[in-house]
Amino acid sequence: MRILALEPYYGGSHRAFLDGWSQRSRHRWTLLTLPAHHWKWRMRHAAVTLRAQIHDLGTPLDAWDLVWCSDMLNLAEFKGLLPPEVARLPAIAYFHENQLTYPVQVEDARDLHFGITNFLTALAADAVWFNSTFHQNDFLGALDIIWKQMPDRPPRREVKEIRDKSQVFPPAVGEFPPRGVRQPGPLRIVWAARWEHDKNPGTLFAALKQLLDRNIDFQISILGESFRETPAIFAEARDWLASHIKHWGFLSTADYRQALGEADVFVSTAHHEFFGISAVEAMTAGAYPVLPNRLAYPELLTGLSEQQKNRFLYDGTVPQLAHRLEALAGRLQQEQLGETPVSEVQQLAQRFQWKVASKKMDLALERLCAAHRRQGDLDH
Repeated sequence: MRILALEPYYGGSHRAFLDGWSQRSRHRWTLLTLPAHHWKWRMRHAAVTLRAQIHDLGTPLDAWDLVWCSDMLNLAEFKGLLPPEVARLPAIAYFHENQLTYPVQVEDARDLHFGITNFLTALAADAVWFNSTFHQNDFLGALDIIWKQMPDRPPRREVKEIRDKSQVFPPAVGEFPPRGVRQPGPLRIVWAARWEHDKNPGTLFAALKQLLDRNIDFQISILGESFRETPAIFAEARDWLASHIKHWGFLSTADYRQALGEADVFVSTAHHEFFGISAVEAMTAGAYPVLPNRLAYPELLTGLSEQQKNRFLYDGTVPQLAHRLEALAGRLQQEQLGETPVSEVQQLAQRFQWKVASKKMDLALERLCAAHRRQGDLDH
């Protein structure tokens, strides 16, 4: 099959997903992309710009069997601008995030126009893929709420239509090499996320302060991308954590993978997360996950009993996070950390590896195209 892939925000997790799949797929891909900045402008102009890119390719209009796009494209607008040979192709919209529930510091500042663009994209697609069940329910629930705020004529039938064609296809990660012999040293903790308020760094730093108060030794790696308006708590914590810091800030891909491969524990404190790719990477690398019992995190542990899940989930509070980390530091001192059931989550994480995920998504493409052809035959 021949896939036309459209990514208006080709960077970060969007780029990793599209590159990871297209490079391993059994199908042939044409990638049309735009740089990953000015996201609002991307959502506004991408349909027009990508239409021009298609024209500039000079490719015959019957060169593709299916269109794939991310949530950053207004698919309905894009289809309306296309010649019929491309507009009538089956289309999949993949939702990494959505603008109805993406966190904003002040809810009154949310621009609902971008959320409605997401709605139109989902409506125009033949299939809507979400990266987690949590995200799917989050978006569909937000649609039910938003239309109640409008003056009249809520599109209930259309929301049901989107719900009926929605599926969950998590993103995937590459394989990590087997762990070598652990080098001596204190508990090695990694926290990796965007340096923004919704990732809730305050809970992590408060828990680490409690460890210091209890004379628990540790090394901490605070990883991720920072921005111009990075919360001040990061700079403050860097001062009082100075003697415990192993890594701080953004790392190259190779260094990031090495940091996860050397970590004993991976911690998340997020208030908002549509999937949790860094947690999956850490699980794959063999780190012990300590995750809040909310958002998409329990999904990552699907396949374990509730009792088993509770080994890796905490209630999201500072005291319980500090208690979990102290207990793991104690197990390390007693040389029992290796006896923890990390292999269980490593086994679970195999379903998030590209060698598994790409085959499932390739098959889904084929089924959609086959269904589209059957419907075309019936219409004629």
